[in-house]
Amino acid sequence: MLHVITIHWNSNLWIEPQLRYLDRHAPRGTRVWASLDGVAVDDALRRRFHFTGSLDGTHPEKLNQLADIVMREAADDDHLLFIDGDAFPIGPLSPLLADDSALIAVRRRENFGDPQPHPCFCVTTVHFWRRIDGDWRAGYTWQNSLGATVTDPGGNLYGRLLDEGVEWRPLDRLNTVDLHPLWFGIYGDTEYGPVVYHHGAGFRSRVARVDTMTSGFAPEMRAALRSPRWIPGARRVERHLRARPAVRERARWEREELPKQRELADEVFRSIVSDDDIVARFCATDRSGR
Repeated sequence: MLHVITIHWNSNLWIEPQLRYLDRHAPRGTRVWASLDGVAVDDALRRRFHFTGSLDGTHPEKLNQLADIVMREAADDDHLLFIDGDAFPIGPLSPLLADDSALIAVRRRENFGDPQPHPCFCVTTVHFWRRIDGDWRAGYTWQNSLGATVTDPGGNLYGRLLDEGVEWRPLDRLNTVDLHPLWFGIYGDTEYGPVVYHHGAGFRSRVARVDTMTSGFAPEMRAALRSPRWIPGARRVERHLRARPAVRERARWEREELPKQRELADEVFRSIVSDDDIVARFCATDRSGR
């Protein structure tokens, strides 16, 4: 059996599109488990879920909690599909469930080389998730392609896979049309073709690390502090002085760029609601991924 684990936060806009695509591509009998925080749904829509609840904590913490709830009744050989609320499958899921990989997940290398499994889409088994004590929280760090030390959701999971020597199957970005370097992503590989669409920032402000680092106001991009540690308050003053230009640059970026990004995201969302072919729009490949 497949158990889908998803989170919708302060908006019900993505529920219908996600369930529509799951109905198309997930095997019969799939159960959908959802955290619906600040989300209003009627009884008819709620009945399409196997479980709904309102969980506390960050997005990764909620995913961990939902997985724990699922595993109270799931069998070891059942599959878990972690998927963001603003993501949905765009191809049959059954071949992935028959794959002998321990874990199949999106890998966002376009985000300055991020190497970790990303929770926008991840397939594994209950047995494997239990065995490695799966954890979606950030924590484990790596050096990205800009030389900055970073972490992100999926960091701890990545660290555990490395510690265990587990080879996992990444699904990389297949876009041939990029409206943004990170958002509106089609992910898959050469064998399975396009597998999942991830809108990105469907429930929050449309500011990505790829924007903040490229524009130069990301905290990770600041040089090491130079003030001597033995001078009281020197480093605090240096941090304050360095932060002022970054604050101004971020305010300028948000004033000029955010309205454009919101308008673009709204237009793409309307096309999804209209059931346009999202693969054809962003991925000029045939269905085999070539």
